[in-house]
Amino acid sequence: MDLPRSFTIRESSHRLCNPFTSEKLAILGQAISPSPGTSMLDLACGKGELLCTWARDHGVTGTGVDISTVSIGAARARAVELDVADRVGFVHGDASGHVADDPVGIAACVGATWIGFGVPGTVELLRRSLAPGGMMLIGEPYWRREPLDQATVEACHMSRKDECLPLPELLEQFGDLGCDVVEMVLADQDSWDRYVAAQWLNIRRWLDANPDDELADEMREELATSPVLHARYQREYLGWGVFVLMNR
Repeated sequence: MDLPRSFTIRESSHRLCNPFTSEKLAILGQAISPSPGTSMLDLACGKGELLCTWARDHGVTGTGVDISTVSIGAARARAVELDVADRVGFVHGDASGHVADDPVGIAACVGATWIGFGVPGTVELLRRSLAPGGMMLIGEPYWRREPLDQATVEACHMSRKDECLPLPELLEQFGDLGCDVVEMVLADQDSWDRYVAAQWLNIRRWLDANPDDELADEMREELATSPVLHARYQREYLGWGVFVLMNR
């Protein structure tokens, strides 16, 4: 049970495996200002940057769950680096079925709603771990601009246009699911650049070090095409944000 190696190569230098910068993550923490000791569950936690930095900056405690062995190793190392390993822990496992043993004050899935087969299922999964009055964090893409054709949809890593909603419709969906949207912090085009463009250098360095690897041709093709696709499609059409929800 793990992610494909291509993910590890592509995001090898990333601390955040989504189009959020460290500054955006800090703004989100400041916006909701969790009380010291607030318990968190972070499903599909990646390299644990949310939990680790919020443990350092806000005194939260909690657990992160991720399917990637590489990410879990990086998360544990980050907890040690920030001297918060006594407050946060990380579990290698399938986040799609993970429910906290005890209700938590913050339940998060920041950028991986595929674990619940979409937003509705992910909200329901997070609810199963949430204490009364707690907050859910959902990271999700949305259409900044209406995609003109199927080529645009596919270049934004979707198979269908309706896999993603415009921002107003996404906010309406949260309401239809019985949630109040109480905060949001949105990525911008520079955030996307920092996330995607950094992958190109990671791939190039990996290719230079591993020219004969079985993935080399695949990664070489990605490096050759990704910059133009990003500039033409993803950067222009796809937004992304973290939305803070509370049950009504």
